[in-house]
Amino acid sequence: MPEKLRVGILGLSHDHVWSNVQTLIARDDALVVGAADSHAELCRKFNSEFEVDAHADAATLLDEGNLDAVYVFSSNAEGASLAVAAADRGLHILIEKPMAASLAQADAMLAAARRNNVRLMVNWPFAWWPQLQQALRLAEAGAIGNLWQVKYRAAHAGPQELGCSPAFCDWLFDPKQNGGGALMDYCCYGAVLARVAMGVPSRVTALTGRFCKENITVEDNALLAMTYPRGMATAEGSWTQIGKLTSYTTALYGDAGTLLVEPRDGGRLFLATLDDPEGSEVAVPSSEPHLTDSAAHFLCGIRTGTPFQPLCQDRICRDTQEILEAGLLSVAAGSEISLPLVM
Repeated sequence: MPEKLRVGILGLSHDHVWSNVQTLIARDDALVVGAADSHAELCRKFNSEFEVDAHADAATLLDEGNLDAVYVFSSNAEGASLAVAAADRGLHILIEKPMAASLAQADAMLAAARRNNVRLMVNWPFAWWPQLQQALRLAEAGAIGNLWQVKYRAAHAGPQELGCSPAFCDWLFDPKQNGGGALMDYCCYGAVLARVAMGVPSRVTALTGRFCKENITVEDNALLAMTYPRGMATAEGSWTQIGKLTSYTTALYGDAGTLLVEPRDGGRLFLATLDDPEGSEVAVPSSEPHLTDSAAHFLCGIRTGTPFQPLCQDRICRDTQEILEAGLLSVAAGSEISLPLVM
């Protein structure tokens, strides 16, 4: 394996690309060799910020870049096709959450990765929060007994209000390129948490609505409910919430305790038990080096062959895509949907 892995960037329209590439480019074991996107202004921005060539032709970068791996940060739908193209060229892939715009696309990506024996990692921004990592470890170790509910709410005032770029908003508001609206964009977080902590649900129900935003055609709020034989999970997504209260907070409920995870860097972790019903703060250890950020984890996985952490594993994220698709089907049918889906 080369001293520096050569990485190409496919897609610049997902605003998460800038921080993730900054983290990657700062490392001494990787080299960003080029980027490709159809938006000329984003290519100019990339070249200016990173002094790396960016142009419109993804096929040229894939074929002539002498790459080892790619980062994919385009729309959900376009990203799936770019990931398949990269896998078919034998390249390892990091793609931004949720994975794809549809279950069929996720399945095609998974098949391409297996067919070509390449690593496929799905990046979730909250995967690198030490307090969330510790909460999942404690839950798995039985610190709160038998887990019976996972709850997560992702919410802000809206992509435009948050300052998302026009290119990002263009596809976030396109149901074909995104896969939906707030449900796909924000309920995906709670869905993957539930899949990791509780497994695949037996039934899924969803509610969506465009309650506040008149300038878009997709839902601006969504609620996804997942039913298990002995539990449930809820994922909430909102593009209309004013203020940060309740946003991005995780709750894990067991029959012997409750874990509450505050969001973002510096967020705290609390544990309530029968002996301490008010709850107390739990010490959160620093993350191991390979769990600090997307680049560290991706490159470690490629170099060592070790599994990615559960939140980022392609099979788990494929199952998450199935949960999301079941939610969309539930909205269309006005009823709960059983898993696995019959395609």
